[in-house]
Amino acid sequence: MRIVDIRNREEAVEILKRIDVDPYGIGAMAPKAVNINILLKEQPCKIANILKQEMLSLGGDAAVARGSVACSVKTTDVLIMGTIKQIITLAGKISKQPFGLSLIAHDILETIKNTGLERFVWKTSRRKIILGEQTRIMGILNVTPDSFSDGGIFFTTEKAVERGVQMAEEGADMIDIGGESTRPGSDSVPVHVELKRVIPVIKTLVKKVKIPLSIDTKKARVAQEAVDAGAEIINDISALNADKKMAWTAAQTKAALVLMHMRGNPANMQKGHLGYDDLMGEITDYLRVSMQKAMKAGVEKDSVAVDPGIGFGKTFSDNHRIIRNLAELKTLGMPILIGTSRKSFIGQITGDAPSERIEGTAASVVAAILKGCHVIRVHDVAVMKKVAAVTDAILHARQVTE
Repeated sequence: MRIVDIRNREEAVEILKRIDVDPYGIGAMAPKAVNINILLKEQPCKIANILKQEMLSLGGDAAVARGSVACSVKTTDVLIMGTIKQIITLAGKISKQPFGLSLIAHDILETIKNTGLERFVWKTSRRKIILGEQTRIMGILNVTPDSFSDGGIFFTTEKAVERGVQMAEEGADMIDIGGESTRPGSDSVPVHVELKRVIPVIKTLVKKVKIPLSIDTKKARVAQEAVDAGAEIINDISALNADKKMAWTAAQTKAALVLMHMRGNPANMQKGHLGYDDLMGEITDYLRVSMQKAMKAGVEKDSVAVDPGIGFGKTFSDNHRIIRNLAELKTLGMPILIGTSRKSFIGQITGDAPSERIEGTAASVVAAILKGCHVIRVHDVAVMKKVAAVTDAILHARQVTE
């Protein structure tokens, strides 16, 4: 006898087939084998009570605040707990009820659908990148004099191009080129300075490598000229909030777009009170708003990826909690990119200098991949390529053997 770890419907189907369950039975039972928890924020007590009673009738449950039953509180968060089948049935039952329950039903079904997505086709301006079958490696190329880890090392066009070619040979799937440091406390540089740093590198490197190039910038003009020069991904750490023209630029260039969560800007993001009332909830809501802004401007949904912003307006423990709970971002229905490479939260544990944080970075990469990350942004491409390959093999190992 043993407990079986079933993470999703596909794994449930696999085990049921091994048992030789009737195909009809597989369809009926697979959703019962996977339990999920859905959190709804600040619901009126009337709605909360309906959801709780409906879930209890289905064999599940819903946690609400004390006082909700008597409506002595105006609102309450609601944690719906049950199998996928129970919660889908709940959505069906409330879909035609009043009080806004039909919208909740729609959102529940959308959340379940998004959470089950394993494979994405990420569209850039030049190609389609398959995500989900193996973790993609985004190599970091800082063409800056002051980046926290490698500032100044690749500051000339020649050295930057040489490093870009090397990363491609080491197995990078894409290269992210930045001309402005975003380390904590750093100030923004003028557009002309950033352009002078990155455009010559992109123009030269695009002729030497076959993998996609990404521009790490929050400025629309830099993004536009970078795409014109050969980049096909825009990595905006401000998630369209620093430059009002960025959403339009991303739409017009048809570049893939990475939206990252950050509080404030690099100059002030680690100052003042860094606490969150609901860390993952606030990150998810922030990214959802930016996604909506992008798509309203004309960016295709298949071109967007999200990044929780490790180290950007986060405490030491926040960074750990983000990685631990990274799977919650799946509710957005977008590919997930993460950048933990050599960051200070690793050094605070290991005591290592930035360039020596390889093992710590590897540990964070493994954890992120197991929690659903699709793209890892790293300095040490050759090492992390191997780390990702082994982690992918473990993650995608079949539940049962033939």
